[in-house]
Amino acid sequence: MSGHSKWAQIKYKKAASDAKRGKIFSKLSRAITIAAREPGADPKTNSRLAAAVEEARKANMPSDNIERAMKKASSKESAELKEVVYEAYGPGGSAAIITAVTDNSNRTTNEIKHLLSEHGAKLGVEGSAMWAFDKQGRDFTAKFPMVLPEADAKKFEALLEVLDDHDDVQEVYSNAGI
Repeated sequence: MSGHSKWAQIKYKKAASDAKRGKIFSKLSRAITIAAREPGADPKTNSRLAAAVEEARKANMPSDNIERAMKKASSKESAELKEVVYEAYGPGGSAAIITAVTDNSNRTTNEIKHLLSEHGAKLGVEGSAMWAFDKQGRDFTAKFPMVLPEADAKKFEALLEVLDDHDDVQEVYSNAGI
């Protein structure tokens, strides 16, 4: 019967779900901090902040964490955080826009380059992929959506998964339909 403790199983499941939840809260907290820094820390006058707070509430982020992230925007610590946009070309010629919030853009750029190269994608220069998207509200909408063949679609899904797991990556927009 060793190794079959009900409480041990609960502990491992809880640890895994808590780690996943913590990662989500970390990304949401960075998004709130960046949004609060721009026109102000009042969600009534800052629509980007209001949207970030709403997203955090949907993810059941505690109110004190949301407040702490908004206060962090005015602190010295938040001056280190900056938003970075990467443009990339993925499998099958698909275009992608990757937004990240980082305290070290050199580190993040190298990590993103590495992830892209592992999955058959390349980092583009500024403007190389942005032309394929229209900004509508907070999102980028693809001007020229494309459907990827099955082999490229699997590679692209794997790429999206590793990008989503990266701590600094906030959003990934693509013109690829899977």
